[in-house]
Amino acid sequence: MTNFILSGMKYFLIVFATITTIRLLLGPSASDRLVAMNVLSSIALALLILWGVTTKNVLYLDVALVYDIFGFLGFLAITRFLKNTKDKL
Repeated sequence: MTNFILSGMKYFLIVFATITTIRLLLGPSASDRLVAMNVLSSIALALLILWGVTTKNVLYLDVALVYDIFGFLGFLAITRFLKNTKDKL
């Protein structure tokens, strides 16, 4: 039963990643693309955690934590860059 639920969550996240990727490619403004990139980062983080729970390997959870920290710092850097540009794409 647990494997069924974890597998369903994996497919659920993959569907949302596909929808978010479409939004990233077709977003009309830079802020829409930035939000889509942040959501994709969160989905990748959830997939890493899900994989770590499925395989019972703690290393994936550590990688997910570091990935989340760098993702947040990257989000802040891109936000600062967009704030300083006059042309908002």
